[in-house]
Amino acid sequence: MEERAERLQKILAQAGVASRRKCEEIITSGKVRVNGTVVTELGTKVDPAQDRIEVEGYGPIESERKVYFMLNKPRGVVTTAHDPQGRKTVLDVIEGVEERIYPVGRLDLDTAGLLILTNDGALANGLMHPRHEIDKTYRAWVKGVVKSDVVKLLSKGVELEDGVTAPAKVRVLEPGDSETLLEITIHEGRNRQVRRMCEAVGHPVKSLMRIQYAFLKLGPLRYGDFRPLTPQEVERLYAVAGLR
Repeated sequence: MEERAERLQKILAQAGVASRRKCEEIITSGKVRVNGTVVTELGTKVDPAQDRIEVEGYGPIESERKVYFMLNKPRGVVTTAHDPQGRKTVLDVIEGVEERIYPVGRLDLDTAGLLILTNDGALANGLMHPRHEIDKTYRAWVKGVVKSDVVKLLSKGVELEDGVTAPAKVRVLEPGDSETLLEITIHEGRNRQVRRMCEAVGHPVKSLMRIQYAFLKLGPLRYGDFRPLTPQEVERLYAVAGLR
């Protein structure tokens, strides 16, 4: 094989088909064809530039240029490539992109803000791996007056049904009589974590937006707009993800 040949499960994961482990299951279940032949052996090496790779229910895997975007996700949009319920997805928001991109991580339906989308599976998997503890910063309007002892509790860690949260960075940006604006930085990736943390201390979230991911800041990017990442930003993301 040529030097560009890599393991089939790695190629599928990089193409965004599924996680590496799930791709292994897809291969061993006989759902992948290479040049028209079903391949079930893990470790089979292929070259997407030379070989035709097809996945049942997904289609052909094509060798395409890597692209990287930052989106200011609107509320009411789901962070998936396809939604069985027919709701608007982040891919419906991004227009004019020919490559088959997908989101890195998730923002829940009612959360707006910074979301990375790419077709670079290696980078996406690296960024989502919990060992890298990548900071994600949110601004949350919550109900009630948040006192200093609550800020300390959120910062130290909150008991949730799936365990105590890791220490967070929390500060009050705008105090008020009936609601408070908080800035919360976490590095875990639990489902609806910021909302659950605030609810656990008696201050349910009214609105939530992610404003920063690692070093990337939302900045002036308008609600629902997106932009390509610069080569320098991509290089820094590779470093954050522990890649070359």
